[in-house]
Amino acid sequence: MGKIKQSLAWWAVKGKLSEADLIREASRIGYAGFEMCPVEQYAPISDAGLKIVTTGGHESLSDGLNKEANHDRIEREVEERLALAQKWGISALIVFSGNRNGLSDTEGADITAKGLGRVAKAAESAGVTLIMELLNSKVDHADYQCDHTAWGVEVCKAVNSSHVKLLYDIYHMQIMEGDLMRTIAQNLEYIGHFHTAGNPGRHELNESQEIYYPPIMQAIAASAYTGYVGQEYVPTGDPVAAMEQAYRVCDQG
Repeated sequence: MGKIKQSLAWWAVKGKLSEADLIREASRIGYAGFEMCPVEQYAPISDAGLKIVTTGGHESLSDGLNKEANHDRIEREVEERLALAQKWGISALIVFSGNRNGLSDTEGADITAKGLGRVAKAAESAGVTLIMELLNSKVDHADYQCDHTAWGVEVCKAVNSSHVKLLYDIYHMQIMEGDLMRTIAQNLEYIGHFHTAGNPGRHELNESQEIYYPPIMQAIAASAYTGYVGQEYVPTGDPVAAMEQAYRVCDQG
């Protein structure tokens, strides 16, 4: 059984304590790095011995890869951020399908796979994984197309690259699908990253929400997965206490 590497989403806790305190407390607790943090924080985070784990691969969550007219722009943006990732040792870039806007799931998958296919070789050469995020279209991101695991897996299979995978957000997929542990186990080869949060509310991983995280984390730790689990909840109270509690819940292995 392996030890799960945990990261912390910067956006979810920023402003709740100073940048220096946030970095120091994350390091003290045992987090391995941060995600989606501003570039100006890369040096302080690295100086503290922590990793920059993920950053965005391109602009616009809702206007993404499932629109062929976006592919030139997204290719330029991904290539620019691959260079940034290589410079700072960032392991993954987050990419997005975009909203359906009337597009069928079959056509959307084909177009998205074509867009990812244009940048897959560059990602492989850079040693950086492109992770397409699974988001819920029921509560938070209406009309988003990559809202079911099966659709995302279909895209990954079509691209057929070791460096194009899914960001399996446990909060979002609880809302859309449930059956979390079975879905993860059946599709692990296509998962390149995990995010957590409590449902409902996207808050702490505590008794106020419906997802029971320990067995999920135990199953991930016991699998062949070697990536990160990113904490992306929004604290309702003391942010440091929330950081500690979430880390303990997911500290399996």
